[in-house]
Formats: sequence, structure tokens, C-alpha cells
Amino acid sequence: MDEKKIARAEHRYARISPRKAELICKMIRGQKADYAMALLEHTPKMGCELVIKVLKSAMANAENNFEMDPEKLYVSKSYCTGGPILKRGMPRAQGRMYRINKRTSHIIVEVAEKE
Repeated sequence: MDEKKIARAEHRYARISPRKAELICKMIRGQKADYAMALLEHTPKMGCELVIKVLKSAMANAENNFEMDPEKLYVSKSYCTGGPILKRGMPRAQGRMYRINKRTSHIIVEVAEKE
């Protein structure tokens, strides 16, 4: 059987909450790579810049490491998982501290070639 080649790239410990990044990942899942890139470039969300970098890297990996045709690439998987949480504090009334969670995420994008 012919194995399906998959190229992947990931951005670990990205300083964006996984909830926000997953919205963007869901938007490009299953799209052609060129269309996904255009979609990300014209979407006014903070996490789009991070996902663009990961998508470009995955496309470059596919072209250079697996000799895939860049015209036939599509986003086979695109997801975001939670990373470690940076715990910070803010002073509150009567000497108390209010905890602030600064969340990080791992953004993973996989591209494959359409037959």
C-alpha cells in the first residue's frame, strides 16, 4: 500500500490562549493550503500571525523534505492544545492577591497532498 505522506509543523509555548487559537485552527482545517493562507492573512485576529508562521513552515517542510507539489497541498490537520500556564498575581483589597492565569498553547498544523 502507498503510504500517505504528511508534513507537519508546530509552534510550542505560543503566548495565546488555546481557546482563541483553536478558533483559527478550526477555520483552516480541511482547506487548500493556498486558500487557508489567504484566509488567515485577511482575518483580523491576533493568533492568525502565529498560525500563518506554522502553516508556512509546514508547507516548506512538505516541499523540501517530502518533495510534495505545493499546488496540491491541503491542511489535513490543524489543532491547538494547551501548554503550561504562567501564574501571575495582581494586588487586591486588604492585602490579598488575585491570581491571573497567562495561558500558553501548542499550535500544530499538518499538510498532505490531494490525489
